[in-house]
Amino acid sequence: MRFTSEQRLDDGVLEREFTLGEIPGTLWTPGSGPAPLILMAHNNGLPKGQARLVARARQAAAYGYAVATIDAAGCGDRPRSPADEQSRADLRRAMRTGEPVDEIFESLVGPLVEKAAPEWRTTLDALLALPGIGGPVGYSGWTAVGIRLAVVEPRIAAAGFFAGGFVPRAQREEARQVTIPLLFLLQWDDEGNPRQRALDLFDAFGSKEKTLHANPAGHTGTPWFEVEDGNRFFGRHLK
Repeated sequence: MRFTSEQRLDDGVLEREFTLGEIPGTLWTPGSGPAPLILMAHNNGLPKGQARLVARARQAAAYGYAVATIDAAGCGDRPRSPADEQSRADLRRAMRTGEPVDEIFESLVGPLVEKAAPEWRTTLDALLALPGIGGPVGYSGWTAVGIRLAVVEPRIAAAGFFAGGFVPRAQREEARQVTIPLLFLLQWDDEGNPRQRALDLFDAFGSKEKTLHANPAGHTGTPWFEVEDGNRFFGRHLK
């Protein structure tokens, strides 16, 4: 892992950009350590610099966590395969014309998850080798890749999932294998995520401790207090 820049923010949080092979990422660490680690991912491959993700990360770091995010393969500004580009073009066309989009999402998001999970695990190895960062580890954000990581990565002790992103069939099946504590956030009027599908997914999780928070409004209307509640959720399981 090579750090390429750093800045100390007004709240004392240290923000550092890094590269790990071809993986670009950002790490936020609180002013004092050691700190438990949260891996934070945005839904469906949006960039690590997306404003809402950065705001969540900085708030969690100020709360006392080390927080890391990456642009996994096919995400953010990283090169996309011809198949990815075709799926994105098909999706834009279908949304313009009102055609069904589930199978297009399946062809786009499924491969993203398959590529992203190994890179998140590689990043986790490198992060836990840094001074001032320790376990247990939490995960927050993109539900599809979070399900995969919760199944294959035993170091993840708790997860907060955002229900707004498309979850491929493979991860809907894997949800039954997820047993860690979960906080599941649902926007009740999410225009891109059928409510019943999200409720069925919540029901499928195998966790004994799982909590569903549902709020009115659309996809981007998650109240800020849910971020604060998420930090308290991780406080119960990571500190």
